[in-house]
Amino acid sequence: MTWVKICGMTNLEDALTAVEAGADAVGFVFYEKSPRNISVDAAREIVEKLPAKVEKVGVFVEGTAETVREVADKAKLTIAQTYPNFQNSLSIPDDQFLERVCSRVIVALPASQLQHEESGNPDVIVGFRVSDRFRGSIAAVLLDSGTPGRPGGTGEKFDWQRVVPMTDLMSRIGLRLIVAGGLTPGSVGDAMKALTPWGVDVASGVEARPGKKDPKAVRAFVKAVRDADRKAS
Repeated sequence: MTWVKICGMTNLEDALTAVEAGADAVGFVFYEKSPRNISVDAAREIVEKLPAKVEKVGVFVEGTAETVREVADKAKLTIAQTYPNFQNSLSIPDDQFLERVCSRVIVALPASQLQHEESGNPDVIVGFRVSDRFRGSIAAVLLDSGTPGRPGGTGEKFDWQRVVPMTDLMSRIGLRLIVAGGLTPGSVGDAMKALTPWGVDVASGVEARPGKKDPKAVRAFVKAVRDADRKAS
């Protein structure tokens, strides 16, 4: 079954709604510019009341390994999701980062800025480099519709067909793909059909307002994913 993450949790009620709806993971945004930003203490209070089987994902923008590790430890997170520095390289976190962070990492990348790269080097995939030594530390690669001014949570989808060649390459070397960016209960099935991702991630597409989820939309989103899973099986 497709892995489902409901992101941008700011309160326990929304997190429990996601869990009850059947989500596999909930996300907490540690980025001050986001309307879904949450403090470490508040995230920990929520995490402590969630089932152990649910993944607790911390979302970081340009965070150092030390910052990510410290927040993950304090909030009792199970995965760190990191966005790169848009102003410099779009490269995946390097070996040193992955070694110091001491956590599984979801690497979030802006689909709109990726370029297909043909190379004889098997480590160079869709414009970023993956080290064999630390490939196991990468839980998945998340493609989002971010921009330099707003790394994620734009509420807009990217061109799915444009990245199909890149996602095929990722699949061949065993990198899991998560699709985000403008997904809704009405569109997630189409995204899954186009890209056959390992997982899907939603925030604004199931909100009543920024930072507050719509329970009906959350349940409808998870149901739409499961319906698409059944059609594909």
